Amino acid sequence: MAPVRLGMLRLTDAAPVVLAQEAGLFATEDLDVVLSVEPSWANLADKLSYGLLDAAIMLPPLALAMSLGLRAAGTPLLVPMSLSLNGNAVTLSTALAGPILGSRSALEAGRRLRTLLRGHALPRLAVVHARSTHHLLLRYWLAASGIDPDRDVAIGVIPPAEMVASLAAGRIDGFCAGAPWGVMAARDELGRNVITSAEIWRNHPEKCLAVRADWAERRPAQLQALLRALLRAAQRCDDPAEAPVLAELLAQQRYIGVPADAIAASLAGGLAGGSVFFAQAATYPWRSHARWFLGQMARWGEVPAALDQDAAALRIYRPDLHAEAARALGLAVPRTDRKPEGGHDAPWQLAADPVPIEMAPDPFCDRASFPTRDA
Repeated sequence: MAPVRLGMLRLTDAAPVVLAQEAGLFATEDLDVVLSVEPSWANLADKLSYGLLDAAIMLPPLALAMSLGLRAAGTPLLVPMSLSLNGNAVTLSTALAGPILGSRSALEAGRRLRTLLRGHALPRLAVVHARSTHHLLLRYWLAASGIDPDRDVAIGVIPPAEMVASLAAGRIDGFCAGAPWGVMAARDELGRNVITSAEIWRNHPEKCLAVRADWAERRPAQLQALLRALLRAAQRCDDPAEAPVLAELLAQQRYIGVPADAIAASLAGGLAGGSVFFAQAATYPWRSHARWFLGQMARWGEVPAALDQDAAALRIYRPDLHAEAARALGLAVPRTDRKPEGGHDAPWQLAADPVPIEMAPDPFCDRASFPTRDA
């Protein structure tokens, strides 16, 4: 059987993939997985498009854009699994962050930033990719705080592993990126995390597994084996007892290459707003998540106004593939593929078989709610 070529970046939310490789979970499924650590999301997307990778840890908005032909090197992709919730932070230079630290909410932090911007040179903020969760959530927070993302700040793109060096060189005034780069900026006394992405949208979807549609069609058994291994890994990644060993694995030079304790801060048992890998149906590829991403991309002119967003979500996000793997492991499977996003201010139970799934609140910083839509 041909190996599965799987791409990733140097980020903490690669944890399920790294654990599945290092703990032999892929091997248990008779999979030969070749991991390819890429320098940027653009590089990873190109390799996926040109068939040099079969699958990748991916930014959901980028996966959607590639599948819809909105990127020069596009290709049909499927999203059969989400990989994490939360995990990003907005990090600002020490000078900008000072007056914002101690804010009681994301909106208060944003309003303090808005006050700082009056009479201030246009701040340069960086995100990891133009079509990223980071970019959409940063824009959502800025707009909710009364800051125009297109006029009041300048937003550019820098690969996540280069954020700290760019802050040190004065090329940017802040960034929104995944762990551990905000922690590393604070260690070097270059910046501070002013809010986490979980304060913008609590328990928001972060990375996903994207696979080439033609590969999935040719290799359905390999895809199911891959999903089963990653589901097992995700369960272990949520266990605080696993965090020290997991942090050491990720800290290796071939993966993230930073001190293990900086990585551990965003794993189970670490700081608030850290990554969730399995609990709260974190692995389920909700079509309502896809619909939210597409709606926000349309808001900022990233998708054509005439696009049938519901049909796109139905075609690209594939909870049926996830459900097949979950049932094989005896895991609970939601009874629906969409839910109201931002509609839960308290813990709740999700209807699932064979047992309900315990869910956490998911409010947005501005208390908005995005109801379900029939696809």
